[in-house]
Amino acid sequence: MTEAFPFLKSGHRYRVAMCVEYRGTEYYGWQIQKTGVRTVQAELTKAISKVANEPVDLIVAGRTDAGVHASNQILHFDTASYRKAYGWTSGVNTELPNDISVQWTQAVDIDFHARFSARERAYRYIVYNAPMPSGILRDGMTWERRELSLERMQAAANLLLGEHDFSSFRAANCQAHSPVKDVRELRLVRQGRLIVLQARANGFLYHMVRNIMGVLMAIGRGDRPVEWALEVLEGRDRNRGGITAPAAGLYFVRARYERGDLPEREAGPAILDGFAGLTEV
Repeated sequence: MTEAFPFLKSGHRYRVAMCVEYRGTEYYGWQIQKTGVRTVQAELTKAISKVANEPVDLIVAGRTDAGVHASNQILHFDTASYRKAYGWTSGVNTELPNDISVQWTQAVDIDFHARFSARERAYRYIVYNAPMPSGILRDGMTWERRELSLERMQAAANLLLGEHDFSSFRAANCQAHSPVKDVRELRLVRQGRLIVLQARANGFLYHMVRNIMGVLMAIGRGDRPVEWALEVLEGRDRNRGGITAPAAGLYFVRARYERGDLPEREAGPAILDGFAGLTEV
């Protein structure tokens, strides 16, 4: 981990990247909102600005929705304030609520952009598939009491791989310029009572992963045939797309960049570390 900023010049601003982990249950998503509701961005902006001793603007790799979590969210900001990497990390953490935590800080060149430099993003969605809900992990996963067929869900997920128009899987208020995305992985694994979907793509539409999971769960329950996933995709109509899966099970776990100087962590969340059959993203 870089402990100094060798390109710091007096009077010049420089760029800092951070990796943050957060539990989204108590927040109205990542982005600051005009209504003043509690958001992850607002909490981090306040904390980082205090440590920097100046206002900062944060740019993030992937904006998460209300109730959605992150284990490796990447952001950047520009500042004229000098701090060692550990100073940024520990200093900001002392100013944050206990459901948001900075994991590392890294100096980056001015060409790095947390959002536009990312070449791939990954999410994981966790389902607790059991007759009764979990009293301990309820906010960190979605409960489904009916038995889900992993084989049916994986067969349906395979139909969605590749570059397609995902209009049927985007929320009505999605602001993305194009509904076309390249989905590179939709892998489902089961261990005990947990089922995990790992999704990788060059980008995701608003609610896209939750809408995909809603379709896959309906197929896994046997409410719909496997081929329904392809019918929904080709229909390009959100009204045909079924129920949006709850936010509680969704985690932003990775943004990939074409550079080798950023620290690496397990994709997470920690409960999935060493999860059998779940490949690293």
